[in-house]
Amino acid sequence: MDLLAAWRVFVNVSERGSFTEGAAASQVPQPVASRRIAALEQHLGAKLFDRSARGALLTDFGRDLLPSAQRLVRLADDMEWEAGQARLKPLRLAVPEICAVRDLALLTVEARQEGVHLDVVAAAAGIRAELARSREVRAALVATPEDGATWVVDLGLAGVGGPPGPVVYVESLRPARADRSGRRPRIWIQPEDDVPHIRDRLFRIRDAAGLLPSQVAVAPSLVVAAAEVMVSADLLLCSPRQAAELGLEWRPVGELRLPRGYAVASAIGDDAERVRGWRRVAACLGVDA
Repeated sequence: MDLLAAWRVFVNVSERGSFTEGAAASQVPQPVASRRIAALEQHLGAKLFDRSARGALLTDFGRDLLPSAQRLVRLADDMEWEAGQARLKPLRLAVPEICAVRDLALLTVEARQEGVHLDVVAAAAGIRAELARSREVRAALVATPEDGATWVVDLGLAGVGGPPGPVVYVESLRPARADRSGRRPRIWIQPEDDVPHIRDRLFRIRDAAGLLPSQVAVAPSLVVAAAEVMVSADLLLCSPRQAAELGLEWRPVGELRLPRGYAVASAIGDDAERVRGWRRVAACLGVDA
């Protein structure tokens, strides 16, 4: 027996003095309402209504239980309303600043199809994990080494006209290649990749190849890095998709593979599982289909 449904019929019949009207208020047929009251009486071991009287009159036992039953039904209604409000509460998701607007819009649509109102918050790599820890967002796509990543994007070097050959070697940028102005080509690391497992590895290659420290630099923004690359022989560390969006020629790095990994950070496991299940997340991060 559904006790809550039975108590709801009991309250509605009591307040209206009629099984017919009480059943209508409970949105069930009158025979169903009668069966629920009969089952409730059997469960409680006493009569709730005097069926010999005209209409539906409460017994003394029924009058004693009515106030508690009314509180129970009101509480159930309040809980259903709060549950509905909770379902409408947006799931705030911290995403990389490099995500394209169209991809994020399609991700939002995918979430809505599952009944989730998604609120995306673009933030730098060093901030997203903190947003998740402080619960300012419910989940965050955070940078992580490949062995702990859910999504992986291979990085390479891109420039105007493109470096010669199928790959580009960092050592090919040694100081002997300075142009007439004496400026040596640089590799720009965008803020999204200013994380130890990418930045430090590239710095080690720079040092091993004999490049000047200034030849591998972290840019203040992707816009600044792209602008420098577009007017010089500089190269941008980026994904193939980013290179295509910027109109640059992309090649993998010859000395090693540099993967950009992402995982979901969330204080609530269900939120993390939900985000991992959305197929549009990969497109937002630039993962090749």
